[in-house]
Order: sequence, then structure tokens, then C-alpha cells
Amino acid sequence: MGRTVRLFEGRFGRLMLTDLAANDPIQAQSDPAIILEQRAEEILLLNPGELHVPVSATRALEFHAAGDWLRASFPAAFEAEDQRPFPQLRESVTPRIRQLADTLAIEVLNDRFLSNERLEFMLQELLLSIVETYLAKRRASSPLWKGSRFEDSRIRRAIGLLRANPNKDLSIDELASQVGLSRSRFYDLFQLCTGHSPRAYLDMLCVEAAISRLSSGRGKIAEVAAELGFSAQSNFTRFFLHQVGVPPSTYRRSAANLAPAPERPEPDSKE
Repeated sequence: MGRTVRLFEGRFGRLMLTDLAANDPIQAQSDPAIILEQRAEEILLLNPGELHVPVSATRALEFHAAGDWLRASFPAAFEAEDQRPFPQLRESVTPRIRQLADTLAIEVLNDRFLSNERLEFMLQELLLSIVETYLAKRRASSPLWKGSRFEDSRIRRAIGLLRANPNKDLSIDELASQVGLSRSRFYDLFQLCTGHSPRAYLDMLCVEAAISRLSSGRGKIAEVAAELGFSAQSNFTRFFLHQVGVPPSTYRRSAANLAPAPERPEPDSKE
């Protein structure tokens, strides 16, 4: 068994950040598990009962997702009688999923600033990305989205547009028009699908992007603010303080002091 660095439990199931030695096993129990090893180019999707044994030391995010939570959002993808919802163990990590995994790792280490709402939002984003990227492609002939909260393709398209450019200056009315909905209908459907208003969803995407940029240590805070559509750094600071509970400068310092993950050993060089 690996060393548990952080552990979070909720209606979503169990999320763990663990330091694993070579040959430390990870096993999905009665529900599926999603494993993201740091710096790995693959995501591991374990069906109930399946086992993964890393070949070298690594830090990993283990998301042991609760079956009821999965089925509430994606009943056709995770129906109770289907014990193998994931058709393949290994899939290539997309840039979006890599960003989510890295941001989740930062957030759970910096957990004194992490709210339950933001954690569940990022896990929902991770799950939605997995369904879109891996399951929908391999189960194109099945009604994968049927019964899902995300069944409406117009809302899925709107989410994709928000993800592509999380920017506080974005017009929600223009977004509604882009996906072919009236303003009022768009707000109603978006809230029904995601559990958030479009503006609240955009705000959380902006926080996620800000945390990713701040923790990288690259660029000034004013540059991060400008990238996210804030007209002044002071406006960004107030927004971040309201959303996270501390100013961006404090978050950046705290992230810089986090304990580094164990490095994968380099392969022996041949003379």
C-alpha cells in the first residue's frame, strides 16, 4: 500500500493523493476507479475489482468514484448491471485531463483553501471529460447521453466553449446565442444540467485556470489577471479572494512551499 498524502470523502466517493513505491498495488473495489499518475502520459481506468501495479515510484491521484454519484450524472454510461464501464485500462491523457489532474493535485495539497463545492466541481469536470473523450468515442452506437444531466448537446457545446476560453469578460448572452438558445432558456437548461448558473460555472473555470497559472510560478499576477479577462489586477484579486478565501499572492506562495512529489527514477544509461 502507498502512503496517503491527502484523503477526501464525500458523495462523489473517495479521492486520494498517494505516494506509491514500485509494485504498490492499487485496486478498484465495488466501484470504478480513475488513476492519474504524476507526469504519466496515460490515464488508468479501473473497472470494479481490477488491479494496477506501478512499475516505479510515483505520486498518483486515485479517484474511487461512488457508483450512485456516477449513475446520477451518467446513467447510460455507468448503469448498475454493467460491471465493466471502461472498455480499456489505459488511455492517452488529453491536455484537458492533464490540466485537471495537475490542478486537482495542487488543490488537494493546498487543502486549507479548498472548498467542497470546488472539489466536486473539478471531479465532475474530470468525469465529464472522461465520458466525452473515451466512452463516447467507443460507444458511439449506444445512447450514451440518454438520461444524463448532460443529455442536451447545446449545453455540452456551451461547456466546451467556456472551457476553451475561461474569461470573465465573456458575454453569457452571446454564448446562449452561439448554441441556439434564448437567454432565459439557456440559463434554465444550464442550471438543470450542471447544477450551476452559467456565470458561476465560468467563475469556477476561471479559478481553476488561475490556480494552474499561479502555482506554475510563471508570469506576474497582473498577467494572469489579464489572461482571464480582468481589466485590472485589483479586480482579479477581489475575485480570487472571494472565491478561494485568500489573495492570489498568498495562494502562489503557499503552492510554492508544497512538498515535491517523488521523482520517477531515470532509466540506467548505457555506456
